[in-house]
Amino acid sequence: MSITDCKVINLPKISDPRGNLTFIEGQSHVPFEIKRVYYLYDVPGGAERGGHAHKALHQLIIAMSGSFDVVLDDGTEKKRVHLNRSYCGLYVCPMMWRELDNFSSGSVCMVLASNAYDEDDYFREYSSFLSAMKPS
Repeated sequence: MSITDCKVINLPKISDPRGNLTFIEGQSHVPFEIKRVYYLYDVPGGAERGGHAHKALHQLIIAMSGSFDVVLDDGTEKKRVHLNRSYCGLYVCPMMWRELDNFSSGSVCMVLASNAYDEDDYFREYSSFLSAMKPS
């Protein structure tokens, strides 16, 4: 997997004067079955989240409210993506180091994940991630 596999996905948006509606269907709008949903909120100013990679997990990261940046790193290349629309999500493939920062006040980050939580799926040390990315 490389950084080019991570893309912003435009989600369906039904506009209505009473308020807009967006929906997400696993294996239709995202390239995986959704098995877990979690969200980050009340992130203090200047704080960072993430700082890890997953061995097998696929994710879609969405700014439900406010904005934040996702910094992706495949061990060779880095890319910063600014998320600020609740109808756009960033698909993050496995074996991609990610860091979230630049949270606006009141922002909410929702993550759709392909699997339940599994600590063994994580690289929490950047050096271990880089070692795993080296060709054998």
